[in-house]
Amino acid sequence: MQVIPVLDLLDGHVVRAVRGERTAYRPIQSRLAAASEPLTIARALLAASGARTLYIADLGAILQRGAHASTLAALRAALPGIDLWLDAGYTDYASMLELFNHIDAIDQRNGDTAQHKLATLVPVFGTESLRDRHALHSAETAGLAPILSLDHRAGQLLTAVELERTSAWWPSRVIAMTLDQVGSYAGPDLTTFERIRASAAAHTTVIGAGGVRNRADMTAAASTGATAWLVASALHDRQIGAMQAESL
Repeated sequence: MQVIPVLDLLDGHVVRAVRGERTAYRPIQSRLAAASEPLTIARALLAASGARTLYIADLGAILQRGAHASTLAALRAALPGIDLWLDAGYTDYASMLELFNHIDAIDQRNGDTAQHKLATLVPVFGTESLRDRHALHSAETAGLAPILSLDHRAGQLLTAVELERTSAWWPSRVIAMTLDQVGSYAGPDLTTFERIRASAAAHTTVIGAGGVRNRADMTAAASTGATAWLVASALHDRQIGAMQAESL
C-alpha cells in the first residue's frame, strides 16, 4: 500500500492536524526536521515515505483566510517530478482555476517557466467546501485529473450544499476522509472506507485518510483493498517509514 504524506499549511507554517479541530492546530514539531518551514518539511516527508506524491491541505484557503499561493508556487518549483494533490477549499471550478492561474503567474515572475521542471498540481475538491459538483467534470475536461475528497465527521458526510448521494458523478479517484481520525492516533476508520469503496464504481480508486499509527494499521488498511493512505503524524513521529510502506 502506498503511503501519501500530508502537508497541512496554516499561517505560513506546516501545522500538526488533530481531529480536524483547525483552530487548535499549532506549528509542527517533527522528528523529521527541526523547523516548520514548508519546503523543509515537504522534502523530509517525501524522503521518509519514499513517495512521489504529496497531499497539501491549504487550511488558510479552506478557512477562507487566504491561500498560501507564494508557498505553493515555491513548493511546485522546488519539487520537480512530484504530484502535488492540493485541497484549497475550492467551491467550484472557477475558484480552482483562479488559484492555479495565480500560482502559474508567481512561477513565471520567479522565472520558473519550464513546465516540465515543475511539480504537477492536481486539484482535490473537498465536499465540505464544494458547491458545484460539475466542477469535477470541468477539471477533467481540462485534463487536470481531479480528485474528490468525501469529507466525514462523526460518520456523516460534510457538505457545503446538498450533493447527489450516488457515486455516478465521482471522478476516477476518491478520498475517504475521516476528519475525526486525522492526527488522533485512534486508528484508521476502516468502516467508512469500506462503505465508500463498496458504493464506488469498479473503475474508481478509493484512497484512505487519517488514523494510521503504525505498521499494523497499514496492514489492516491494505487488507480492505486500499492501495494508498494519507499519513502525516506517524511519519513525523517515525512510527512508519519508506521500507515499511514498500513491504506491504
